[in-house]
Amino acid sequence: MTNKQNVVKMNRSHNLNIGVVIFLIIIVYVVFHIFSYLTSNPIAEYEVGQGTIATNHVYHGLIIRDETVVYAGQSGYINYYLRSGTKASVNDIVYSIDTKGELSQKITTATTDGASLNTQDLSEISNEIDLFRNSYDSNVFSSVYSFKKELDSQLAQTLGVNALKSLSDVVDSAEANNTFYKKKSEKPGIVVYYTDGYENVTLDHFTPEQFNMTEYSKTILDDKTQVSAKDPAYKRINSEAWNILIPVTSDIAKQFSDGEYVKIRFCKDDYSLTVPYSLLKKGEEFYLNLSLKTAMIRYVNDRFVDVELVVSEKTGLKIPNSAITSKEFYTIPKEFFTTGGDSSDPGLLIEAKAGDKKSVNLIQPTVYYESKDAYYIDDEVVTAGDVIIKSDSSKTYTVGADVDKLTGVYNINKGYAVFKQINILSQNENYAIIETKTAYGVALYDHIALDGSKVKENQLVVK
Repeated sequence: MTNKQNVVKMNRSHNLNIGVVIFLIIIVYVVFHIFSYLTSNPIAEYEVGQGTIATNHVYHGLIIRDETVVYAGQSGYINYYLRSGTKASVNDIVYSIDTKGELSQKITTATTDGASLNTQDLSEISNEIDLFRNSYDSNVFSSVYSFKKELDSQLAQTLGVNALKSLSDVVDSAEANNTFYKKKSEKPGIVVYYTDGYENVTLDHFTPEQFNMTEYSKTILDDKTQVSAKDPAYKRINSEAWNILIPVTSDIAKQFSDGEYVKIRFCKDDYSLTVPYSLLKKGEEFYLNLSLKTAMIRYVNDRFVDVELVVSEKTGLKIPNSAITSKEFYTIPKEFFTTGGDSSDPGLLIEAKAGDKKSVNLIQPTVYYESKDAYYIDDEVVTAGDVIIKSDSSKTYTVGADVDKLTGVYNINKGYAVFKQINILSQNENYAIIETKTAYGVALYDHIALDGSKVKENQLVVK
């Protein structure tokens, strides 16, 4: 019989694997956040920036200029040598008339041949193209057609002048035989090639019917190849001073009764400037007269123009209207606030009862707004019915006796929502301009909830 060895049973110790524990904690953490994200409503945010909102009115205005129609002295075939909208000096050749037509045909043919363009001509055209390319806006593609028309006109002008030089001997002979006439500008001015019957309209002589565009038409002059004697050849604008006449209501007229200048924006090309104005009254109707001394050439081919009047303009912090909300607060008279404890912030002495015993607790609520006589607080640390004791007397005040609503937004800089009061200066359908440096308010570059209606005080923010 073999001897049995004594077997001693050892207690197994359960060693804790720290790696497994950390892994489980990470798993729980990830699952918790995934669950929180899936069950929560993410809050879109908006960064507060500087901005401007203007209260504007858009009107349809009538352009009035000092214009003179120049008539053809002879009948014949006509060629033009200045681009529409070009400033003409005295003795600049504007157009020519060929009574027979042969020389006119040669000049017309020459305007289609670019071989006569010299280095200077090509350089000027290249510069025009570069200027257009640098200022081109793809959102306004129609500007391409306008530029093409202007460039065609410039080429025709340059080639026509070159043709006159190259055909100088023939031109001199035809002039000597009274069959060719070069017509020069008798006075300085801006040349345009259309008439519309408004050339004699002035600030003293106009009618309400002339503001009706449905009856308006213009006659284009530079697309004609022949004219008769005393037909309009071109129109000269004698001054760069011009006026825009705008019909306005009596209420709008009152807004402009005390000012001298107004900022305007041309809707056609978004060009803005500040101009003097005056009010005119014709019968029972009011008209706003805008007096301009610049930019006339920009609108030289227009008789009517849409103008936006910037009546008032507010600058401040710009926020979307969707962020604006309201919240009800308790309004506590300032006389019941005191200071104490470890803070200099205003606090309240709240009466506490435990059976028959009374005590006083000092609490320091968050102040959301300050009026002349009261602080605005919410129900974070007080409830309606709490009794506030004045520190230096037996006078008391019951929370909830007075309430008021504030307009504001929810600041989410710290990861949770905090209501901030705002003071709206101006507002349109999408945005509001609010006052800067408002006490207890928002500041530049603060992050706020984009939709204030979906946020509550102290709500954690999931972006």
